[in-house]
Amino acid sequence: MSTSTTTPRIDKAGARLTLPVAALAFVIALAVQFIGQAKIDIGIGAIVIFPMVWGLILGLLVSIQKFKPLGLDLQRVAAALVGVAVLLLVARLAFNIGPSLPSLLRAGPALLLQEVGHLLGTIALALPLAVLLRMGKATVGATFSLDREPSFAMVSEKYGPDSDQYRGVLAMYVFGTLFGAVFITLLTSLVANWKIFDPLALAMGAGVGSGSMMAASSASIIAAYPGDQEAILGMAAVSNLITTILGVYVGIYIALPLADRFYKVLTRKQTREAAAVAAGGGAVRSQADIDRDDAQAEENRLFREKVAESSAAIKLPLWLSLSVLTVLGIGTASVAAKGLSLSIVLGYGIMLALVLVSIALAKVTKKISAIVYITTIGAYISSPWFFAAESLTTIIKTVDFLSIATVMLTLAGLSLGKDIPLLKNIGWKIIPVGLVAITASFLLSTVIAEFALGLWH
Repeated sequence: MSTSTTTPRIDKAGARLTLPVAALAFVIALAVQFIGQAKIDIGIGAIVIFPMVWGLILGLLVSIQKFKPLGLDLQRVAAALVGVAVLLLVARLAFNIGPSLPSLLRAGPALLLQEVGHLLGTIALALPLAVLLRMGKATVGATFSLDREPSFAMVSEKYGPDSDQYRGVLAMYVFGTLFGAVFITLLTSLVANWKIFDPLALAMGAGVGSGSMMAASSASIIAAYPGDQEAILGMAAVSNLITTILGVYVGIYIALPLADRFYKVLTRKQTREAAAVAAGGGAVRSQADIDRDDAQAEENRLFREKVAESSAAIKLPLWLSLSVLTVLGIGTASVAAKGLSLSIVLGYGIMLALVLVSIALAKVTKKISAIVYITTIGAYISSPWFFAAESLTTIIKTVDFLSIATVMLTLAGLSLGKDIPLLKNIGWKIIPVGLVAITASFLLSTVIAEFALGLWH
Protein backbone atom coordinates (compact mmCIF):
# COMPACT_ATOMS: atom_id res chain seq x y z
CA MET A 1 0.00 0.00 0.00
CA SER A 2 1.44 3.37 -0.99
CA THR A 3 1.54 6.33 1.30
CA SER A 4 1.40 9.93 0.11
CA THR A 5 4.59 11.84 0.77
CA THR A 6 3.21 15.24 -0.15
CA THR A 7 4.34 17.82 2.39
CA PRO A 8 1.46 20.00 3.54
CA ARG A 9 1.86 23.69 2.78
CA ILE A 10 2.54 25.81 5.85
CA ASP A 11 1.07 29.28 6.31
CA LYS A 12 3.33 30.51 9.10
CA ALA A 13 7.07 30.37 9.67
CA GLY A 14 9.46 31.27 12.45
CA ALA A 15 13.18 31.55 13.00
CA ARG A 16 13.86 27.95 11.89
CA LEU A 17 12.97 28.75 8.28
CA THR A 18 13.75 32.46 8.29
CA LEU A 19 17.33 32.40 9.55
CA PRO A 20 18.72 30.09 6.82
CA VAL A 21 17.20 32.34 4.16
CA ALA A 22 18.59 35.40 5.94
CA ALA A 23 22.05 33.84 6.10
CA LEU A 24 22.02 33.06 2.38
CA ALA A 25 20.80 36.55 1.53
CA PHE A 26 23.43 38.10 3.81
CA VAL A 27 26.29 36.28 2.10
CA ILE A 28 25.01 37.05 -1.41
CA ALA A 29 24.17 40.70 -0.66
CA LEU A 30 27.56 41.38 0.89
CA ALA A 31 29.34 39.63 -1.97
CA VAL A 32 27.58 41.64 -4.67
CA GLN A 33 28.12 44.87 -2.73
CA PHE A 34 31.84 44.15 -2.78
CA ILE A 35 31.67 43.36 -6.51
CA GLY A 36 30.05 46.73 -7.16
CA GLN A 37 28.59 47.95 -10.42
CA ALA A 38 29.72 47.31 -13.98
CA LYS A 39 29.33 49.65 -16.95
CA ILE A 40 29.01 48.08 -20.38
CA ASP A 41 29.23 50.12 -23.59
CA ILE A 42 26.94 48.67 -26.28
CA GLY A 43 27.47 51.23 -29.02
CA ILE A 44 24.09 52.96 -28.90
CA GLY A 45 24.66 53.76 -25.25
CA ALA A 46 25.97 52.38 -21.99
CA ILE A 47 24.32 49.99 -19.56
CA VAL A 48 25.13 50.00 -15.86
CA ILE A 49 24.59 46.76 -13.95
CA PHE A 50 24.18 47.36 -10.23
CA PRO A 51 24.86 45.11 -7.22
CA MET A 52 21.12 44.60 -6.78
CA VAL A 53 20.93 43.03 -10.25
CA TRP A 54 23.85 40.74 -9.41
CA GLY A 55 22.02 39.90 -6.19
CA LEU A 56 18.85 39.04 -8.06
CA ILE A 57 20.72 36.81 -10.51
CA LEU A 58 22.81 35.05 -7.86
CA GLY A 59 19.73 34.58 -5.68
CA LEU A 60 17.91 33.02 -8.62
CA LEU A 61 20.82 30.69 -9.36
CA VAL A 62 20.87 29.54 -5.74
CA SER A 63 17.12 28.96 -5.75
CA ILE A 64 17.16 26.81 -8.89
CA GLN A 65 20.36 24.80 -8.35
CA LYS A 66 19.88 21.07 -7.87
CA PHE A 67 22.91 20.28 -5.68
CA LYS A 68 21.16 21.36 -2.49
CA PRO A 69 17.71 22.56 -3.54
CA LEU A 70 16.17 25.52 -1.78
CA GLY A 71 12.83 24.24 -0.52
CA LEU A 72 9.53 25.80 -1.52
CA ASP A 73 8.84 26.99 2.02
CA LEU A 74 12.24 28.69 2.18
CA GLN A 75 11.51 30.44 -1.11
CA ARG A 76 8.15 31.55 0.24
CA VAL A 77 9.89 32.94 3.33
CA ALA A 78 12.20 34.91 1.03
CA ALA A 79 9.16 36.29 -0.79
CA ALA A 80 7.59 37.30 2.53
CA LEU A 81 10.76 39.14 3.51
CA VAL A 82 10.66 41.00 0.20
CA GLY A 83 7.25 42.40 1.14
CA VAL A 84 8.63 43.85 4.37
CA ALA A 85 11.82 45.04 2.66
CA VAL A 86 9.64 47.13 0.34
CA LEU A 87 8.38 49.03 3.40
CA LEU A 88 11.94 49.82 4.46
CA LEU A 89 12.80 50.94 0.94
CA VAL A 90 9.77 53.22 0.84
CA ALA A 91 10.74 54.59 4.26
CA ARG A 92 14.21 55.42 2.96
CA LEU A 93 12.83 57.05 -0.18
CA ALA A 94 10.27 59.06 1.82
CA PHE A 95 13.14 61.07 3.28
CA ASN A 96 14.00 62.21 -0.23
CA ILE A 97 10.49 63.50 -0.81
CA GLY A 98 10.49 66.14 1.93
CA PRO A 99 13.60 68.03 0.78
CA SER A 100 12.36 67.74 -2.82
CA LEU A 101 8.88 69.14 -2.16
CA PRO A 102 9.58 72.46 -3.95
CA SER A 103 10.57 70.55 -7.10
CA LEU A 104 7.61 68.22 -6.72
CA LEU A 105 5.19 71.12 -6.39
CA ARG A 106 6.63 72.84 -9.45
CA ALA A 107 6.31 69.59 -11.38
CA GLY A 108 2.80 68.93 -10.07
CA PRO A 109 0.89 69.13 -13.38
CA ALA A 110 3.59 67.14 -15.17
CA LEU A 111 3.60 64.54 -12.40
CA LEU A 112 -0.10 63.93 -12.86
CA LEU A 113 -0.15 64.16 -16.65
CA GLN A 114 2.66 61.65 -17.15
CA GLU A 115 0.58 59.01 -15.37
CA VAL A 116 -1.28 58.64 -18.66
CA GLY A 117 1.86 56.95 -19.96
CA HIS A 118 2.03 54.51 -17.06
CA LEU A 119 -1.64 53.69 -17.03
CA LEU A 120 -2.35 53.51 -20.76
CA GLY A 121 1.04 53.01 -22.44
CA THR A 122 0.75 49.23 -22.37
CA ILE A 123 -2.56 49.38 -24.22
CA ALA A 124 -1.19 51.71 -26.88
CA LEU A 125 1.78 49.55 -27.88
CA ALA A 126 1.72 46.11 -26.25
CA LEU A 127 -1.89 45.28 -27.08
CA PRO A 128 -1.50 45.64 -30.88
CA LEU A 129 1.61 43.46 -30.71
CA ALA A 130 -0.27 40.79 -28.75
CA VAL A 131 -3.04 40.86 -31.36
CA LEU A 132 -0.45 40.54 -34.12
CA LEU A 133 0.99 37.50 -32.32
CA ARG A 134 -2.54 36.06 -32.00
CA MET A 135 -2.56 35.73 -28.24
CA GLY A 136 -6.34 35.63 -28.32
CA LYS A 137 -8.46 36.98 -25.49
CA ALA A 138 -5.50 36.67 -23.13
CA THR A 139 -4.33 39.87 -24.85
CA VAL A 140 -6.76 41.95 -22.80
CA GLY A 141 -5.57 40.69 -19.44
CA ALA A 142 -1.91 40.81 -20.39
CA THR A 143 -1.83 44.36 -21.72
CA PHE A 144 -4.34 46.53 -19.86
CA SER A 145 -1.65 47.21 -17.23
CA LEU A 146 1.69 45.87 -16.01
CA ASP A 147 -0.39 43.33 -14.08
CA ARG A 148 0.72 43.31 -10.50
CA GLU A 149 -1.45 41.89 -7.73
CA PRO A 150 -4.42 44.35 -7.91
CA SER A 151 -5.04 43.32 -11.52
CA PHE A 152 -6.07 39.82 -10.46
CA ALA A 153 -9.29 40.92 -8.80
CA MET A 154 -10.24 43.30 -11.62
CA VAL A 155 -10.02 40.69 -14.36
CA SER A 156 -11.35 37.81 -12.28
CA GLU A 157 -14.49 39.75 -11.39
CA LYS A 158 -15.16 40.85 -14.96
CA TYR A 159 -14.25 37.70 -16.92
CA GLY A 160 -13.95 34.90 -14.36
CA PRO A 161 -10.89 33.14 -12.90
CA ASP A 162 -10.81 30.47 -15.61
CA SER A 163 -11.05 32.89 -18.53
CA ASP A 164 -8.42 33.53 -21.17
CA GLN A 165 -8.26 37.15 -20.00
CA TYR A 166 -7.31 36.02 -16.50
CA ARG A 167 -4.68 33.72 -17.96
CA GLY A 168 -3.22 36.79 -19.66
CA VAL A 169 -2.98 38.58 -16.31
CA LEU A 170 -1.21 35.61 -14.75
CA ALA A 171 1.20 35.31 -17.67
CA MET A 172 2.22 38.97 -17.44
CA TYR A 173 2.51 38.69 -13.66
CA VAL A 174 4.90 35.75 -13.97
CA PHE A 175 6.90 37.54 -16.67
CA GLY A 176 7.17 40.73 -14.61
CA THR A 177 8.18 38.81 -11.51
CA LEU A 178 10.98 36.97 -13.29
CA PHE A 179 12.29 39.61 -15.68
CA GLY A 180 10.81 43.01 -14.81
CA ALA A 181 13.49 44.43 -12.51
CA VAL A 182 16.40 43.27 -14.66
CA PHE A 183 14.89 44.50 -17.91
CA ILE A 184 13.89 47.94 -16.64
CA THR A 185 17.37 48.38 -15.17
CA LEU A 186 18.93 47.80 -18.58
CA LEU A 187 16.30 49.87 -20.38
CA THR A 188 16.54 52.86 -18.04
CA SER A 189 20.32 52.74 -17.99
CA LEU A 190 20.41 52.86 -21.78
CA VAL A 191 17.88 55.69 -22.10
CA ALA A 192 19.31 57.75 -19.24
CA ASN A 193 22.79 57.62 -20.75
CA TRP A 194 21.49 59.13 -23.97
CA LYS A 195 21.21 62.37 -21.93
CA ILE A 196 18.24 63.60 -23.96
CA PHE A 197 15.65 63.61 -21.16
CA ASP A 198 15.35 65.70 -18.02
CA PRO A 199 16.31 63.49 -15.05
CA LEU A 200 13.03 64.41 -13.36
CA ALA A 201 11.10 63.18 -16.40
CA LEU A 202 13.04 59.92 -16.24
CA ALA A 203 12.29 59.67 -12.52
CA MET A 204 8.58 60.03 -13.22
CA GLY A 205 8.89 57.30 -15.81
CA ALA A 206 10.49 55.05 -13.19
CA GLY A 207 7.29 55.02 -11.12
CA VAL A 208 5.70 52.07 -12.91
CA GLY A 209 3.82 50.85 -9.84
CA SER A 210 6.30 48.19 -8.70
CA GLY A 211 8.66 48.89 -5.80
CA SER A 212 11.48 46.70 -7.08
CA MET A 213 11.23 48.00 -10.64
CA MET A 214 11.09 51.59 -9.44
CA ALA A 215 14.20 51.11 -7.30
CA ALA A 216 16.09 49.43 -10.14
CA SER A 217 15.08 52.13 -12.60
CA SER A 218 15.95 54.97 -10.21
CA ALA A 219 19.42 53.55 -9.67
CA SER A 220 20.12 53.69 -13.39
CA ILE A 221 18.94 57.30 -13.61
CA ILE A 222 21.08 58.32 -10.64
CA ALA A 223 24.12 56.68 -12.24
CA ALA A 224 23.64 58.98 -15.24
CA TYR A 225 22.74 62.07 -13.16
CA PRO A 226 24.49 61.64 -9.78
CA GLY A 227 24.08 65.30 -8.86
CA ASP A 228 20.29 65.01 -8.88
CA GLN A 229 19.98 61.92 -6.67
CA GLU A 230 17.72 63.44 -4.04
CA ALA A 231 15.26 64.91 -6.52
CA ILE A 232 15.26 61.73 -8.63
CA LEU A 233 14.48 59.49 -5.67
CA GLY A 234 11.77 61.82 -4.37
CA MET A 235 10.12 62.15 -7.76
CA ALA A 236 10.28 58.42 -8.49
CA ALA A 237 8.79 57.55 -5.10
CA VAL A 238 5.87 59.94 -5.53
CA SER A 239 5.26 58.83 -9.11
CA ASN A 240 5.25 55.19 -8.03
CA LEU A 241 2.79 55.91 -5.24
CA ILE A 242 0.46 57.79 -7.59
CA THR A 243 0.62 54.95 -10.12
CA THR A 244 -0.19 52.41 -7.42
CA ILE A 245 -3.16 54.36 -6.06
CA LEU A 246 -4.60 55.51 -9.38
CA GLY A 247 -3.90 52.16 -11.02
CA VAL A 248 -6.80 50.44 -9.26
CA TYR A 249 -9.40 53.02 -10.26
CA VAL A 250 -8.06 53.64 -13.75
CA GLY A 251 -7.78 49.89 -14.28
CA ILE A 252 -11.39 49.22 -13.32
CA TYR A 253 -13.08 52.16 -15.01
CA ILE A 254 -10.79 53.07 -17.93
CA ALA A 255 -7.89 50.75 -18.78
CA LEU A 256 -9.65 47.38 -18.70
CA PRO A 257 -12.77 48.50 -20.63
CA LEU A 258 -10.55 50.38 -23.09
CA ALA A 259 -8.32 47.35 -23.63
CA ASP A 260 -11.36 45.16 -24.19
CA ARG A 261 -12.82 47.61 -26.72
CA PHE A 262 -9.48 48.13 -28.49
CA TYR A 263 -8.99 44.37 -28.72
CA LYS A 264 -12.43 43.94 -30.29
CA VAL A 265 -11.70 46.69 -32.80
CA LEU A 266 -8.38 45.16 -33.82
CA THR A 267 -9.82 41.64 -34.09
CA ARG A 268 -13.14 42.53 -35.73
CA LYS A 269 -12.06 40.90 -39.00
CA GLN A 270 -11.21 37.66 -37.21
CA THR A 271 -14.52 37.88 -35.34
CA ARG A 272 -16.49 38.33 -38.57
CA GLU A 273 -14.71 35.38 -40.17
CA ALA A 274 -15.46 33.21 -37.17
CA ALA A 275 -19.09 34.32 -37.23
CA ALA A 276 -19.35 33.51 -40.93
CA VAL A 277 -17.94 30.04 -40.36
CA ALA A 278 -20.37 29.50 -37.52
CA ALA A 279 -23.28 30.69 -39.66
CA GLY A 280 -22.25 28.41 -42.50
CA GLY A 281 -22.11 25.45 -40.19
CA GLY A 282 -25.36 26.25 -38.45
CA ALA A 283 -26.14 28.16 -35.28
CA VAL A 284 -25.52 25.21 -32.99
CA ARG A 285 -21.96 24.85 -31.77
CA SER A 286 -20.37 21.53 -32.52
CA GLN A 287 -19.33 19.17 -29.77
CA ALA A 288 -15.72 19.66 -30.86
CA ASP A 289 -16.00 23.41 -30.19
CA ILE A 290 -17.54 22.79 -26.79
CA ASP A 291 -14.85 20.26 -25.88
CA ARG A 292 -12.12 22.63 -27.04
CA ASP A 293 -13.47 25.49 -24.91
CA ASP A 294 -13.84 23.20 -21.90
CA ALA A 295 -10.27 21.98 -22.34
CA GLN A 296 -9.00 25.56 -22.54
CA ALA A 297 -10.92 26.52 -19.41
CA GLU A 298 -9.47 23.52 -17.58
CA GLU A 299 -5.96 24.45 -18.74
CA ASN A 300 -6.53 28.00 -17.50
CA ARG A 301 -7.75 26.68 -14.16
CA LEU A 302 -4.69 24.49 -13.71
CA PHE A 303 -2.40 27.41 -14.59
CA ARG A 304 -4.23 29.62 -12.09
CA GLU A 305 -3.76 27.01 -9.38
CA LYS A 306 -0.04 26.71 -10.15
CA VAL A 307 0.40 30.47 -9.89
CA ALA A 308 -1.61 30.53 -6.66
CA GLU A 309 0.58 27.77 -5.24
CA SER A 310 3.74 29.56 -6.31
CA SER A 311 2.69 32.94 -4.92
CA ALA A 312 0.95 31.69 -1.76
CA ALA A 313 1.89 33.98 1.11
CA ILE A 314 3.56 32.76 4.27
CA LYS A 315 3.26 34.78 7.46
CA LEU A 316 6.34 35.77 9.44
CA PRO A 317 6.40 37.51 12.83
CA LEU A 318 6.94 41.20 12.20
CA TRP A 319 9.68 41.43 14.82
CA LEU A 320 11.57 38.62 13.11
CA SER A 321 11.23 40.09 9.61
CA LEU A 322 12.34 43.55 10.68
CA SER A 323 15.21 42.19 12.79
CA VAL A 324 16.55 40.10 9.93
CA LEU A 325 16.20 42.91 7.41
CA THR A 326 17.87 45.38 9.75
CA VAL A 327 20.93 43.16 10.13
CA LEU A 328 21.06 42.57 6.37
CA GLY A 329 20.54 46.25 5.68
CA ILE A 330 23.16 47.54 8.09
CA GLY A 331 25.65 45.05 6.68
CA THR A 332 25.13 46.04 3.04
CA ALA A 333 24.91 49.75 3.87
CA SER A 334 28.22 49.51 5.73
CA VAL A 335 29.89 47.90 2.73
CA ALA A 336 28.46 50.62 0.49
CA ALA A 337 29.74 53.29 2.89
CA LYS A 338 33.07 51.48 3.28
CA GLY A 339 32.64 51.15 7.01
CA LEU A 340 30.10 50.76 9.80
CA SER A 341 29.04 53.98 11.47
CA LEU A 342 26.65 54.93 14.24
CA SER A 343 24.65 57.06 11.82
CA ILE A 344 23.81 54.00 9.71
CA VAL A 345 22.51 52.21 12.80
CA LEU A 346 20.54 55.30 13.82
CA GLY A 347 19.22 55.62 10.28
CA TYR A 348 17.81 52.12 10.43
CA GLY A 349 16.35 52.90 13.85
CA ILE A 350 14.49 55.88 12.40
CA MET A 351 13.22 53.87 9.42
CA LEU A 352 12.09 51.03 11.69
CA ALA A 353 10.18 53.48 13.88
CA LEU A 354 8.51 54.98 10.82
CA VAL A 355 7.54 51.54 9.49
CA LEU A 356 6.15 50.37 12.85
CA VAL A 357 4.10 53.54 13.37
CA SER A 358 2.73 53.31 9.83
CA ILE A 359 1.80 49.64 10.19
CA ALA A 360 -0.01 50.45 13.44
CA LEU A 361 -1.91 53.31 11.79
CA ALA A 362 -2.81 51.08 8.85
CA LYS A 363 -4.24 48.48 11.23
CA VAL A 364 -6.30 51.13 13.02
CA THR A 365 -7.70 52.81 9.92
CA LYS A 366 -7.85 49.60 7.80
CA LYS A 367 -8.60 51.53 4.60
CA ILE A 368 -5.21 53.19 4.06
CA SER A 369 -2.12 51.09 3.41
CA ALA A 370 1.07 51.31 5.44
CA ILE A 371 2.96 52.48 2.35
CA VAL A 372 0.79 55.61 2.13
CA TYR A 373 1.44 56.40 5.79
CA ILE A 374 5.18 55.75 5.45
CA THR A 375 5.41 58.04 2.44
CA THR A 376 3.29 60.80 3.97
CA ILE A 377 4.87 60.83 7.43
CA GLY A 378 8.39 60.42 6.05
CA ALA A 379 7.88 63.27 3.60
CA TYR A 380 6.57 65.54 6.36
CA ILE A 381 9.30 64.89 8.93
CA SER A 382 11.96 65.45 6.27
CA SER A 383 10.32 68.62 4.92
CA PRO A 384 11.31 72.19 5.81
CA TRP A 385 8.15 72.44 7.95
CA PHE A 386 9.38 69.91 10.53
CA PHE A 387 11.72 71.20 13.23
CA ALA A 388 14.08 68.19 13.18
CA ALA A 389 14.03 67.62 9.42
CA GLU A 390 17.65 68.53 8.78
CA SER A 391 19.00 66.27 11.52
CA LEU A 392 16.83 63.32 10.49
CA THR A 393 17.66 63.70 6.81
CA THR A 394 21.39 63.92 7.52
CA ILE A 395 21.27 60.65 9.43
CA ILE A 396 19.08 58.85 6.89
CA LYS A 397 21.31 59.89 3.99
CA THR A 398 24.09 57.71 5.40
CA VAL A 399 21.95 54.68 4.50
CA ASP A 400 22.49 54.09 0.79
CA PHE A 401 19.10 53.38 -0.76
CA LEU A 402 20.75 51.03 -3.25
CA SER A 403 21.94 48.84 -0.38
CA ILE A 404 18.31 48.32 0.66
CA ALA A 405 17.38 47.55 -2.94
CA THR A 406 20.23 45.03 -3.06
CA VAL A 407 18.85 43.20 -0.04
CA MET A 408 15.32 43.30 -1.45
CA LEU A 409 16.25 41.97 -4.89
CA THR A 410 18.59 39.34 -3.47
CA LEU A 411 15.69 37.99 -1.45
CA ALA A 412 13.50 38.26 -4.54
CA GLY A 413 16.02 36.16 -6.44
CA LEU A 414 15.97 33.51 -3.72
CA SER A 415 12.19 33.35 -4.07
CA LEU A 416 12.09 32.96 -7.86
CA GLY A 417 13.01 29.30 -8.22
CA LYS A 418 9.41 28.29 -7.56
CA ASP A 419 8.27 30.47 -10.47
CA ILE A 420 10.63 29.08 -13.11
CA PRO A 421 8.43 26.02 -13.88
CA LEU A 422 5.63 28.44 -14.78
CA LEU A 423 7.60 29.63 -17.81
CA LYS A 424 6.47 26.64 -19.83
CA ASN A 425 2.86 27.58 -19.13
CA ILE A 426 3.00 31.22 -20.18
CA GLY A 427 4.30 30.63 -23.73
CA TRP A 428 6.91 32.54 -25.68
CA LYS A 429 4.52 35.24 -26.91
CA ILE A 430 4.34 36.91 -23.51
CA ILE A 431 8.08 37.67 -23.70
CA PRO A 432 7.98 40.24 -26.54
CA VAL A 433 4.63 41.53 -25.29
CA GLY A 434 5.99 41.92 -21.75
CA LEU A 435 9.13 43.69 -22.93
CA VAL A 436 7.07 46.11 -25.03
CA ALA A 437 4.62 46.70 -22.15
CA ILE A 438 7.38 47.70 -19.73
CA THR A 439 9.13 49.78 -22.39
CA ALA A 440 5.89 51.53 -23.33
CA SER A 441 4.98 52.33 -19.74
CA PHE A 442 8.39 53.82 -19.00
CA LEU A 443 9.09 55.61 -22.28
CA LEU A 444 5.63 57.04 -22.91
CA SER A 445 5.46 58.37 -19.37
CA THR A 446 8.94 59.88 -19.70
CA VAL A 447 8.14 61.57 -23.01
CA ILE A 448 4.89 63.04 -21.65
CA ALA A 449 6.71 64.24 -18.52
CA GLU A 450 9.46 65.81 -20.63
CA PHE A 451 6.98 67.91 -22.61
CA ALA A 452 4.90 68.71 -19.54
CA LEU A 453 7.94 69.89 -17.59
CA GLY A 454 8.81 72.14 -20.50
CA LEU A 455 5.37 73.71 -20.31
CA TRP A 456 5.24 74.25 -16.55
CA HIS A 457 8.89 74.96 -15.70
